[in-house]
Amino acid sequence: MASYVLAIDQGTTGSTVIILDSAGQVRAKVNQEYRQIFPQPGWVEHDPEDIWSSVISVISRALKEAGVLGNEIVAIGITNQRETTVLWDRKNGRPVHNAIVWQDRRTADFCEKLKKAGYEKKFRTKTGLVLDPYFSGTKIRWMLDHVSGVRERAKKGELAFGTIDTFLLWRLTDGGVHATDVSNASRTLLMDLKTLSWDPGLCKILGIPHELLPEIKPSIGVFGTTKGVPGLPDGIPIAGIAGDQQAALFGQACFDVGEAKCTYGTGSFLLLNIGSRPILSRSGLVTTVAWKWGSKTTYALEGSAFICGAAVQWLRDGLGIIKSSSEIEPLARQVGDTGGVQFVPALTGLGAPYWNPNARGIICGVTRGSTKAHLARATLEGMAMQNVELLLAMQSDLKKKIKTLKVDGGASANNLLMQMQADYLGAICVRPQVIETTSAGAAFMAGLGVGLWKTLNDVRHVWRKDRDFVPEVSDKRRKTRLQEWQAAVEKTE
Repeated sequence: MASYVLAIDQGTTGSTVIILDSAGQVRAKVNQEYRQIFPQPGWVEHDPEDIWSSVISVISRALKEAGVLGNEIVAIGITNQRETTVLWDRKNGRPVHNAIVWQDRRTADFCEKLKKAGYEKKFRTKTGLVLDPYFSGTKIRWMLDHVSGVRERAKKGELAFGTIDTFLLWRLTDGGVHATDVSNASRTLLMDLKTLSWDPGLCKILGIPHELLPEIKPSIGVFGTTKGVPGLPDGIPIAGIAGDQQAALFGQACFDVGEAKCTYGTGSFLLLNIGSRPILSRSGLVTTVAWKWGSKTTYALEGSAFICGAAVQWLRDGLGIIKSSSEIEPLARQVGDTGGVQFVPALTGLGAPYWNPNARGIICGVTRGSTKAHLARATLEGMAMQNVELLLAMQSDLKKKIKTLKVDGGASANNLLMQMQADYLGAICVRPQVIETTSAGAAFMAGLGVGLWKTLNDVRHVWRKDRDFVPEVSDKRRKTRLQEWQAAVEKTE
């Protein structure tokens, strides 16, 4: 009987399932979008039941598309939007509130209070993160403070907290397992980077009862087995879990120190493998756990821009400039440059290296001659320029130039964007044949977790390159463009 791995990629705007065979070939890929909930400006929520329904739907459709039976699945991997926060009832599994999404900025004032109280250095040193609404800890605190009865029930041990991986693991095992992996735990503001355990002092500062928290486990290995999942037999091991960006780093086979990738999804995320010891950034980046296999932990430096592909969605859904996201490239190619138009897509604040939750997006340089083609091109340039600043910050921390960057995610299929990225980075951008490296990374981890693949070299052998994008602009033009960009960023505050 053939052996396949099923990977669940639960993302910000939709859920995707891919099925890989033992040679690492994608046999099926199915995606389903779900509701985005915006209760007020700066707030972003998801209904966890919408998420679960979308996951069940795409599992069924992917098995059908691949022509694979449920009993041919030897392992399941999970990767997920990382900081998004859910609290649910341990008895019936029902959420007590909508999930608060990683993009949500409602805890900005609370983060400022923590900074003014002098806690920033403590959090930075312990967790590698900055005090920003992005991370899960202050989202948990908001639910405890604002959802009726939640704090009391949490203290009694009646409720469970999880990022989306934990919520899905709970549902897949019919409430049998309440756990997360080290990569997701490292995004909560609650885990000590060195001990890889929940820190009682940080929990106390945020007022979060320990009874809420899941068990922290390595990323590769069996977490539990399926039970009562529609369309799947009981007993399939869930054997790999990692946050989406760490999974993409793994899926890009960035196993050596100094290897880096950029994923273009709802946001864009650069991660750099820094090896077995955490290094704290001095340039506005965060330090995160990449993955843990057995006793070996791998760390990464990360820079994140909160809005990337979501900017194209905004052109589509908010402004109606395009009807589908795929139209952005041919529209942008209608003009040779932006005509002076600049778009800084700070639609949910600015992430690294600025960490300004109050920043707002700005379109400037508009003239009577500006067209929607200029705005389309400015959108792609804005997506690329955010990543330039992230790479420069990484080079500053490393004191070394990064010459090659692996790229993946939906928008990496846009050749114009990838050429812009190479031009303004001054680095070769390498695109793989399979750009769904987030899903692939989760699948590889799950396969390793059950022995379908034995070593990291086995994974390296199934990673395949599509093409290189080589820089074509001069150093002078690159420097000038960065100055123009930074001047535009200053106007977002």
